[in-house]
Amino acid sequence: MRWHDEYDIPGSSLARRLEVVRGFLRPLLDRPRRVISMCAGDGRDVLPLLPSGSRAVLVEWDPALADRARQSAPSGVTVVTGDAGITDPYASVAPAEVLLACGVFGNIPYADTCRTIEALPTLLTPGGTVVWTRAGSGAAEVRDAFARSGFEELAFSEPADARFRVGLHRLRRPAKPFAAGVRLFTFV
Repeated sequence: MRWHDEYDIPGSSLARRLEVVRGFLRPLLDRPRRVISMCAGDGRDVLPLLPSGSRAVLVEWDPALADRARQSAPSGVTVVTGDAGITDPYASVAPAEVLLACGVFGNIPYADTCRTIEALPTLLTPGGTVVWTRAGSGAAEVRDAFARSGFEELAFSEPADARFRVGLHRLRRPAKPFAAGVRLFTFV
């Protein structure tokens, strides 16, 4: 069993996390949007919800998962097999209105988490929204990093009987110009 197969097990932690992520996304995707998904996997969190006319970039390192996303992606969606930790793949959509960082912050050093969050204003529109996940402990530090970087917390889910955490934050400071070639994070 590969790690992402757990999404297909009803009631599993990843299946439950997926429902929370989609619940946070639904109201954000009420009309066509520009969307970035870092470490997108097969895109199951966002692709089924994207309104027609949306433009999106999904970046995934695993070629098999990226191919699955590509097969189910509607027009206007680009799936990149590559490094989600550098800004280059996002150039065609930035600034985005919605950004997903699901499965990122639990797999990178804390310094990379802070650097990534600090750089998000270069990928977002003013008022742009981030949906993020984190397994286990460390969510409080992620929330603090968002607050220090000019984001307002809109929602946070931390089920007592699950190992996942899901946050929803909106950019409340001015956006910054997109910068190519910026290293955000490196997976551990």
